[in-house]
Amino acid sequence: MGLSHETLLGQTTVYAEEYNPAVLQPIPRQLGRDAVGFDGTQTLPFHGVDLWTHYEVSWLSTSGKPCVAIAELLVPADSPAIIESKSLKLYFNGLNFKVFNNELALIAQVEQDLSVVAGAPVRMALLPIDQPWQAMPLPGRLLDHLNISTDIYDIDASLLQTNEQVVAQYTWYSHLLRSNCPVTNQPDWGSVMIRYSGREIVPESLLAYLISYRRHNDFHEQCVERIFMDLIRHCGCQQLTVYARYTRRGGLDINPFRSNFEQFDQVWRTLRQ
Repeated sequence: MGLSHETLLGQTTVYAEEYNPAVLQPIPRQLGRDAVGFDGTQTLPFHGVDLWTHYEVSWLSTSGKPCVAIAELLVPADSPAIIESKSLKLYFNGLNFKVFNNELALIAQVEQDLSVVAGAPVRMALLPIDQPWQAMPLPGRLLDHLNISTDIYDIDASLLQTNEQVVAQYTWYSHLLRSNCPVTNQPDWGSVMIRYSGREIVPESLLAYLISYRRHNDFHEQCVERIFMDLIRHCGCQQLTVYARYTRRGGLDINPFRSNFEQFDQVWRTLRQ
């Protein structure tokens, strides 16, 4: 995507201690959507959110005592921009020595700053770090036990196959999703859930298709949107949800949810998250 000169990813960066919302960098979503056939004038065929989990949030109370928490950020899928992940980490690092009267003041400031950059309302919730966390397996049936052979590790939507049977609703998931950062080429590991209705997708073909992302360079959000559009175009899905849970990097994980029929209302996670 030619973003290496425009973003902080892959560059040597000074981690300043001062609060500085100007460090936040937007990346237009249209850059990725052009690649899957949207010219910017079409109505999106999906709605959804990007759920970010930030495990390294800290600030100062009015007494100077550090506070720590985990933050969940919700960025709407129809926002004009995503927020470049390293810039978000630098932004939160600048809050480490900033004083807030209470958690509500912190939340209000972060929501304001991130909303300006994304171009749409961003919401944040704080979770206490001593709250018990447990794995919540993705729903549906696991694809990964299927016995397939493949040597295709570059995206190939022609792998997708359907049969004549129509299903009212079916859910598959896989832990074999791997893609790469388009700037640093570092691998991104994820689990993905696909819920659909329409012609039955041959599960072996779906697994082979997901594995074909293994060398693909793209941001998490754009991988999920590409999967969504390929399933619509090649499988004729009538109702479709694609939800990916990626593992964290630098204290952040990014988990896109796209659907044309249901709302995001459940935070599934595996032991990798």
